[in-house]
Amino acid sequence: MGTRASMPRYFFWNSYGASLLLSSAVAIFFLASCSVGPNYKRPAADVPAMYRGATPAPSTDSSANPPANGGATNNPVASLGDEKWWEVFQDQELQNLIRTALKNNYDVRIAATRVFQARAQLGITRADQLPSLGVGGNITSIRNPTIGPIPSYELTNGQLTANAAWNLDFWGKYRRATEAARANLLANEWAQKAVMATLVADLASSYFQLRQLDLELEISKRTLNSRQDSLDLTKTLEQHGINSLLDVRQSEQLVYTAAAEVPDLERQIAQQENAISILLGKNPDDVPRGLKLTDEPHSPEVPVGLPSALLERRPDVREAEANLIAANAQIGVARAAYFPQISLTATAGYESSALTNLFSGPAGIWNMVGSFTQPIFEGGRLKSNVQLAEAQRDQLLLTYQQTIQGAFRDVSNALVAYRKYREFRIQQEHLVDSAQDAAHLSETRFKAGTADYLEVLTNETNSFSAELNLAQAQGNELTALVQLYQALGGGWE
Repeated sequence: MGTRASMPRYFFWNSYGASLLLSSAVAIFFLASCSVGPNYKRPAADVPAMYRGATPAPSTDSSANPPANGGATNNPVASLGDEKWWEVFQDQELQNLIRTALKNNYDVRIAATRVFQARAQLGITRADQLPSLGVGGNITSIRNPTIGPIPSYELTNGQLTANAAWNLDFWGKYRRATEAARANLLANEWAQKAVMATLVADLASSYFQLRQLDLELEISKRTLNSRQDSLDLTKTLEQHGINSLLDVRQSEQLVYTAAAEVPDLERQIAQQENAISILLGKNPDDVPRGLKLTDEPHSPEVPVGLPSALLERRPDVREAEANLIAANAQIGVARAAYFPQISLTATAGYESSALTNLFSGPAGIWNMVGSFTQPIFEGGRLKSNVQLAEAQRDQLLLTYQQTIQGAFRDVSNALVAYRKYREFRIQQEHLVDSAQDAAHLSETRFKAGTADYLEVLTNETNSFSAELNLAQAQGNELTALVQLYQALGGGWE
């Protein structure tokens, strides 16, 4: 193939180059000024002035629309949700378990990979706004022998080209798609924080339940030893004719009742340790203990802050809003399909039959093409795509509002639970004191011969049940504190 001597080598300085620069300037102007589709505006939320069941806060600021930039609110009212999890859970062993879980738990690691995927998808989508560039080259050599009157010949052709393509984003299609991808990334990041907060809460609750079972086992073993001693004494008295065989059988009932609790509690403890091990991201194993259940620090009353701040603290609320932002941007992507799609393509390079002359002046080649496509008839496809995007946006708007209501419900439920479990625990402590005193008096009366063993049986049973119920009440109170902390949006730092 021959060279093209008439084609100027530095083609980008001629009038076509000037046209290209002018077109680019016009494109930049449109890119900066035109973008179809609605801009996102945070919807108003029905935020109460204070949580139901909470102590009135000193500030009356209850703005329903906190800053949309994701920054912290300038809110002077303290909240338990603002505290770091290691400040709320001060048991050193529990802190070590939480740190291990945040590092090794599979749900957290899976959530992290989703963030990486969303970040990569954002890069892919954002690349659509930019021109694409590529280079290529080839060498072709042909040799034909002499055929009749046609003499033999050799032809060698070399070509080196660079190409560029750019779909101009006049109507903001790619910018809206990038906005949606960025919101999806943010949604995945908040989803990861929600997984972390849930993990911290689940692990703390499981740990407190384990310590509760440990306390119940301790009570059962202590009671079993005491009742075994009482049974031995009753048998001795029966052998000397002081007590009857009925007294022995009733004493045995007390022993067997306490003894039956021990293996069942040991089973529950082993299964609870297995559950905690899975949260830690490892195979079932023993779990180290720290403070006793009764020594775990917690305040009778906790600060809850303002309801308006909950919209910024709760990761599930922030995730729902990010999904809403993404759906809102997709409306712009769908509407942009109504308008012409404009693209520029260009190729430049060198072509020569002699490789030594490949970069000489006459070897330069280039071409540039501008094109646009305007949809005329799509059978209602474009309109339906817009309606679909709007319906999806409306669905996620309702989901966002529903998530907010659910957050306020969670806080109210947790407040009620923490307060009432505390009141129940206090009354249960009084019940234990009374039941233990009654059991002691019954034992004294029985030894003095002024009461039968049925009275001892009844009061011992009541005392044992009251102690077990107190352990459960103490565990429920701590679990309610964990639920309140999570409901207020804490635990994901």
